[in-house]
Amino acid sequence: METALQQMKDLVKKLNEAAKAYYQEDREIMSNREYDELYDRLEKMEKETGIVLADSPTVNVGYEAVDSLPKETHETPMLSLDKTKDREVFREFIGPRKTLLSWKMDGLTIVLTYDHGELEKAVTRGNGVVGEVVTNNARVFRNVPLKIPFQGRLVLRGEAVIRYSDFQRINQSIEDVDARYKNPRNLCSGSVRQLNNQVTAERNVYFYAFSLVSAQDVDMHNSREFQMEWMKSQGFDVVEYRIVTAENLDEAMDAFAAAIETNDFPSDGLVALYDDIAYGDSLGSTAKFPRNSFAFKWADEIRETVLREIEWSPSRTGLINPIAVFDPVELEGTTVSRASVHNVSILKELELGIGDTIQVYKANMIIPQIAENLTRSGNLKIPDTCPVCGQEARVIRENEVESLYCMNPDCVAKKIKAFTLFVSRDAMNIDGLSEATLEKFIARGFIRDFGDIFEIGKYRDEIVSMEGFGEKSFENLMSSLEKARETTLAKVIYSLGIANIGLANAKVICRHFDDDLEKIRRADEEEISAIDGIGPVIAKSLTDYFKEEANNRKLDHLLTHLHIHREEAAGSQIFAGVNFVITGSLEHFANRGEAKKLIESLGGKVTGTVTGKTNYLINNDKTSNSSKNKKARELGVPVISEQDFLELAEQES
Repeated sequence: METALQQMKDLVKKLNEAAKAYYQEDREIMSNREYDELYDRLEKMEKETGIVLADSPTVNVGYEAVDSLPKETHETPMLSLDKTKDREVFREFIGPRKTLLSWKMDGLTIVLTYDHGELEKAVTRGNGVVGEVVTNNARVFRNVPLKIPFQGRLVLRGEAVIRYSDFQRINQSIEDVDARYKNPRNLCSGSVRQLNNQVTAERNVYFYAFSLVSAQDVDMHNSREFQMEWMKSQGFDVVEYRIVTAENLDEAMDAFAAAIETNDFPSDGLVALYDDIAYGDSLGSTAKFPRNSFAFKWADEIRETVLREIEWSPSRTGLINPIAVFDPVELEGTTVSRASVHNVSILKELELGIGDTIQVYKANMIIPQIAENLTRSGNLKIPDTCPVCGQEARVIRENEVESLYCMNPDCVAKKIKAFTLFVSRDAMNIDGLSEATLEKFIARGFIRDFGDIFEIGKYRDEIVSMEGFGEKSFENLMSSLEKARETTLAKVIYSLGIANIGLANAKVICRHFDDDLEKIRRADEEEISAIDGIGPVIAKSLTDYFKEEANNRKLDHLLTHLHIHREEAAGSQIFAGVNFVITGSLEHFANRGEAKKLIESLGGKVTGTVTGKTNYLINNDKTSNSSKNKKARELGVPVISEQDFLELAEQES
């Protein structure tokens, strides 16, 4: 079964890579014939094994949005694990008993329930007693089987994680540094709990089973190892484990420790679980911990150093972040000399002072942190002025946390960060205005609000004489500004830098209000928070922004320089809700990308697989016996040629 499952995973990977190249990148990495052969082989193996993987091209999960995540009580409470950083304490727990030693993965624990071979329910750990139902989102995890051969009721637990490589990819795509995610666990938690599972799908969440709760009428031979192998046979990826006793523990732990350097998934230790199920269950549990398992947390590599300075770094929101600067030390293979202290509360708790001897480490072996202050002089003075503009800075307490904020709405630092977002690719996309250039223009008084950027031409003589800025650079900037005038309302809303509003949210809001800015300005929190995918936090940010007269005045100034186009012409959405699949060679369109662009501009959707939700299969060879044509015939989906499609579009319009 394991060999067949691996073959299916390989087929899914190949087919998805081919589909992506074919539909998104307008290139072919395999012929239609080869694709169809592989597709048919995968479909046959799915029938033989009873396993259908979540990202299989034979299924179309579909994206859904929900209004809220319902809560549900777990069938059995989920306790935390007792833990140690002492290897000898860990060895004493294991003793001579056969024990499973596995990764303690650092993500979000999920409970999956299957019945009649299909995924029925997915619930987060929550507080251990009550969790949130995230079934929609679990269906689009990268590796969760939607169907399994076992037909009885099955309940299992596992960890949802986002890999380091995807974490870095997602963070790099976020232009606004302040909006980036702190670590993979936080990103995973937010991704699993999305109201729209399309966002979850884009984040590449993986699931690794680590515990079988129950499997109706299956003899598990009183062995946790047997349970793990049985879950593998049902199509699940299980957490990597080794069989150990106290005698061979060191060898296994050393192997796990060595693997951390190359692992692409986050982990924060190891878990020991007795193999003997009956024995483990007989031990019962304390009020907090089960007695059949124990966690080992890696001892952080800690170095002593001397605190030399606290830098105060302002952001576009006005928050001024404290950053500790200390004598350089080697940690986990890299030289470290700075660590974020996060807020004033932590600064006070550590009683930091210049010249103090501090201990530093890397949280999860990645992020530099202060572990302890050994001398605790507490001689640090919290500034009462902004380090950039020199105006009032004030400590504000919110949700029991104290943070320092610049109170000057015209602070240069706020402006630089805000303008950097404004000119970024996903916002107004203005080339030639780096953060350094913006800083120079702001310092010289050329730019005070967003609209001023489009009037920069009146300072031509001064700009071309600036260091690093000649005639050519100025002309390129003017050309870029001219292009940027043509934009959409969603990009404008995003570019304003309103807290919590990204480009995707801006598009959803603009679509709801039919690209009518005045309606958006006048909307109240209740109306905005009722929009699918938009909640009360975003609604409050938006309404608070437009309550400020100064913000409206600056926006009006900006609008005098822009030509705003509708992202979608409402009257031309003739294929709204209509799903197409395109296959075979094309004659009227240069490539599939061009055909897809037209369909989407008319409100339709193009997918790679024929399913019951498909309305039309476009194939010039309508009599072909390709897998897509066969599937369409089975499901009663009309197969039309390009010419048929063009005539259909003409009739509809």
